[in-house]
Amino acid sequence: MTVSALLRPRALRPGDLVVIASLSSPLPAAYEPNIDRTVVILERMGFRVRRAPLLEAERHRWWSAATPAEIAAELNGLLRDPEVRAIVASDGGQTVFGYLDLIDIDAIRADPKPIIGYSDISLLHLALHARTGLVGFHADMAVPGFGHAWQTAPPARRAELSQLYYRLLTSTDPLGPLPTSPTWECWRPGRTEGTLIGGVINRIALVQATPYALPLNRFNGAILFWEEFGGLASYVWSYLHVLRHSGILDRISGMVVGTPRDIQGLDASPTLADIVLDVLGNRPIPVLGNVDIGHAGPNLPTPVGIRAALDAGQRTLSLLEPAVGP
Repeated sequence: MTVSALLRPRALRPGDLVVIASLSSPLPAAYEPNIDRTVVILERMGFRVRRAPLLEAERHRWWSAATPAEIAAELNGLLRDPEVRAIVASDGGQTVFGYLDLIDIDAIRADPKPIIGYSDISLLHLALHARTGLVGFHADMAVPGFGHAWQTAPPARRAELSQLYYRLLTSTDPLGPLPTSPTWECWRPGRTEGTLIGGVINRIALVQATPYALPLNRFNGAILFWEEFGGLASYVWSYLHVLRHSGILDRISGMVVGTPRDIQGLDASPTLADIVLDVLGNRPIPVLGNVDIGHAGPNLPTPVGIRAALDAGQRTLSLLEPAVGP
């Protein structure tokens, strides 16, 4: 597969339309207030906000908001609509694998837009980046992020995140250093610069077994970021070995690991750091752990495809390029 050039969406402007859409799991009625709170946050940033039709409380088909074909049809409609300037996923789930082959790739190339989310949505970022070079906006979603985790954060942190996300979507200048947290840990010191590639670790491993895999040379010098939610510690160890066997760990220049959530078997021994360093062996790459990306709380944006600078010893991560263009 030919490696696509980086495809940046146009920077959002005040008054632009942002649509919240069900790209994977259904919306339980109990989470309806989360959507309302997300609307308030996005409107305070200066955007108009609309809900896509499938984002209807209690609408579902099995574990999904609708059939893969229905979700793809709605997503394609949003991608083709010139009024829509960004798409925010309502939640993650287990559905994206079902419609990767139904996405209108030409619409993305013709009018790239930010698709914002993590968890199952990280699969969209990886697959679309592989096919088109589209920057993947690995960042908070409506239900678990804006509508919940942001609400439990202190006011100063919410203000910081709101400004960070606004700049992410509207500024053609690099974000620079991401705000650090006392939880960040240096698991292996060192400094590097490289392209951010990542998401939920199980999605990274699984997508590489499909036609939507990232070409291996896309990992050359990359900073691999990942996180995991649920399952067993042994699963994480196995996924890391999948990345080792595939050659990915021999190509990357650094690693950023998100704070784990609800993973059974992580205690005094092994810790997540133990597992990571066990699989990495003597590969001399810096590793920064317990970073606030993913399921553990409010997300720092880590755009797929954007160059970053990592200094694990100093516990810093900086974005060197903008995620959007003129």
